[in-house]
Amino acid sequence: MAVEPEAVFAERSRLVEGVRAYGLIVAMWLRSTMAYRASFVMTALGNFVATGFDFVTILLMFTHVDVLGGYTLPEVALLYGASATAFGLSDLVLGSMDRLGRRVRDGTLDTLLVRPVPVLAQVAADRFALRRLGRITQGLLVLGYALGTLDIAWTPLKVLVLPMMVLSGAAVFGAVFVVGAAFQFYAQDASEVQNAFTYGGTTLLQYPPSVFAKDLVRGVTFVVPLAFVSWLPALYVLGRDYPLDLPRWVAFLPPVVAAGCWVVAGLAWRAGLRAYRSTGS
Repeated sequence: MAVEPEAVFAERSRLVEGVRAYGLIVAMWLRSTMAYRASFVMTALGNFVATGFDFVTILLMFTHVDVLGGYTLPEVALLYGASATAFGLSDLVLGSMDRLGRRVRDGTLDTLLVRPVPVLAQVAADRFALRRLGRITQGLLVLGYALGTLDIAWTPLKVLVLPMMVLSGAAVFGAVFVVGAAFQFYAQDASEVQNAFTYGGTTLLQYPPSVFAKDLVRGVTFVVPLAFVSWLPALYVLGRDYPLDLPRWVAFLPPVVAAGCWVVAGLAWRAGLRAYRSTGS
């Protein structure tokens, strides 16, 4: 059945409206943050240091072993830096989605529903935290260390894979944030379930797939496709064999996978929003 041009135009207008609203709300929170610049610097530095302990743990492991699951420290650093940067970007843009369950529970979501602005944009931009730049900075530093240390046979395709890996990975994580938020319409207090796939997912991807059971690797490849965030494209850059004997061309699928994840996220969000019932408070 053909899609009506009016429906396509309305959907596109709503998307533009949502992006504009998101930008305005973020700008408001940025002005609020910059009003206390010393506090911002300290919280961003604290975020940088706190997230850096994850890589310190890996460094401590390599004081006792030369390889981890067959991977050297610079190779693990590439996996770590790519996943941490991708997650950091998504967390910066959509990290507030885990607050939705609280709004559903206390009834404050109703105030967002009566505004002539897409609810998703309002929830995503709520309490925008610029301090999360600390995580992105830390991930980029580790990624820079890995790229400067590894002896990679660079080709134009490998050069293109690097930014694609980070941006597509951020999009995949973003879709997971939205699906997790949609689930909270039903569960109301499921932020920890959401965090298991977001924060837990990025921790999983910081280690080589060879240290995990094959069933787990299959799950994060074919069910929740987190493997496309960093494992598969990074292994292409490193010239490593893929887990599960996958073909080499899957390294170029992250944009397609990210698009598919956002289709699922959009459907889940709409279903959750339709199922919402006010607390009446």
